[in-house]
Amino acid sequence: MPTNIGTEVRISEEELQRAQFYQLLARLLGAPVDEELVDLLKNIEGDDSPLGVALTALKDLAHRITLNEAVDEYNALFIGVTQGELVPFKSYYLTGFLNEKPLAELRAHMDEVGIAKSEDASDPEDHIASLCEMMHGLIVGEFGNPAGKPMTLSDQYLFFDNHIGNWAPKFFEDLEAAEAARLYMPVGLIGKLFLEVESEAFLIAA
Repeated sequence: MPTNIGTEVRISEEELQRAQFYQLLARLLGAPVDEELVDLLKNIEGDDSPLGVALTALKDLAHRITLNEAVDEYNALFIGVTQGELVPFKSYYLTGFLNEKPLAELRAHMDEVGIAKSEDASDPEDHIASLCEMMHGLIVGEFGNPAGKPMTLSDQYLFFDNHIGNWAPKFFEDLEAAEAARLYMPVGLIGKLFLEVESEAFLIAA
């Protein structure tokens, strides 16, 4: 996961909700669930929108699945004996291999906006969870800006378009349809729908 080099600041309620979606996806995809996360999922509030319905489905599954089942599911999806059912890295989705040019491009962009890789992180920075966490940081102003201000929408869009929008929708489609996915089936749908909303909002704001 990335580490911040800045100060979190006050942002609008709409921007906070965007940041919280990215933060939730980062937590779900970055490590197996624990009791604290399951309790959070059990209290999610959905609505009658497609994204809200998917959130309600995730909430319902959190009430029905055991912690051990959820951990086993994560391991089957993303870790496996040698490799999980899915490989959640930008470089892999765009080239078929890890640690290729897309990762180098991300690292260069991270340097530009003041994002440093955490010393505790073992995965390459283009893991989907790390990218979601970076978007969260860009929205709330955690990275790079000496004035402690959130990145502009144009800055956010540039990062999103170059490092998330060009592959993550396919990853979330694959997650929704994955053989091992139960709890993570609605996570895949949530990710797919949320990125659709993000893409449309960026285009409108452009």
